[in-house]
Amino acid sequence: MEWFEALILGLVQGLTEFLPVSSSGHLAIGKALLGVEPTEDLVFEVTVHAATVLATIVVFRREIWRLLRGLFRFAWNDETDYIAKLCVSMTPVFVVGVFFKDRVEALFGSLLVVGLALIVTAMLLFFSDLPRREKAEAPAARNGISFLQAFIVGVGQAFAVVPGLSRSGTTIATGLLSGVRRSEMAMFSFLMVLVPILGESFLDLVDGSVAASSVGALPLLIGFLAAFLSGLFACKAMVALVRRAQLKWFALYCALAGLLVLIFLA
Repeated sequence: MEWFEALILGLVQGLTEFLPVSSSGHLAIGKALLGVEPTEDLVFEVTVHAATVLATIVVFRREIWRLLRGLFRFAWNDETDYIAKLCVSMTPVFVVGVFFKDRVEALFGSLLVVGLALIVTAMLLFFSDLPRREKAEAPAARNGISFLQAFIVGVGQAFAVVPGLSRSGTTIATGLLSGVRRSEMAMFSFLMVLVPILGESFLDLVDGSVAASSVGALPLLIGFLAAFLSGLFACKAMVALVRRAQLKWFALYCALAGLLVLIFLA
């Protein structure tokens, strides 16, 4: 992978990680368009995902600091309740990562999977953005989300490991469809991915995957910086869009992108 290809793919990752259009799917499409050979390892993908996690931490630094202060009071409060629900939401993707990692990695070379998954993303976004959802009563659960809703959103995140199925789109859509308010869903969706991606990045570092990667150090660095900077912009934009119920246009985009991929393959 050349440095300019890493730059383009890093920008694609940063923008599409937070926008509900599937970063993994767009990375696969971008590689195909640039002629980048898919590698056997996913170190580049993990690196640029780690960059977007860092962008999330920067954007939500005040909220994260508030949660950490509440946690170290060593008492059950709003902050520990919220963190406990984040942990519940991470459980399904942890199970997938431990038991099905090889099967998931095998899907990243298939544009057919990407095309079909983008269409599924479009359907989820469309139904979650229907005007009638705005009339739903606010949940009585503490922090605006219950443990059951957190688990449902976590199941959505577990399915979103499939390339083309947007993680942010799937988690936000499942949250809205299960009754979580828009004002609560965006931040929860972005915070719930922090530990899984940071954990995967750490494991790749300690087990030598980064050192053994076929992608050079310079492309990894450029991709990381590009994903981080573009991710800062996309994260702030997505929070505003979710609160304003502006997901239907992303549904249209995902549907068209998925259809174009399928037409190309046909």
